[in-house]
Amino acid sequence: MNSQIHLTPVFGDSPPDIDLLRAEAAREGYRFLERLVTEWISRRERFAHEGEALLAAYFGSELAGIGGMTIDPAVTGAWRMRRFYVRASFRRLGIGRKLALSLLERSRPLRCQVTVNAGTPDASPFWEALGFMPDPRNGHTHIFHPWNS
Repeated sequence: MNSQIHLTPVFGDSPPDIDLLRAEAAREGYRFLERLVTEWISRRERFAHEGEALLAAYFGSELAGIGGMTIDPAVTGAWRMRRFYVRASFRRLGIGRKLALSLLERSRPLRCQVTVNAGTPDASPFWEALGFMPDPRNGHTHIFHPWNS
């Protein structure tokens, strides 16, 4: 099944069907995709600094999820995972894991910490299974730093 998952960096235009992702997230009570789209359109946040990335995840030809990594604005020298969402019908297929691991791999050469705000208690086990440790401060809930060991 993992062979049906492919990731595409987002540049320029937002991914086709981003409105589908945004609407589904809003129905679940998540507003961060609305913020992602608003900031993308206004060019306020384009994940464009060196090392940053926004990845669209496709399952076959369908947009199944999205996730990004930016410089952490609150923790000097750290990166931050942000705007992670996988559509409900595509969860438990490895899409979120593939997104997160691809972005974490970008931090390896920098040997830096990576933070995330898990958003909900239900998301904590996902991030902890990837090696993030609970660390509720500076606007995040978890921190990842195996590259420093």
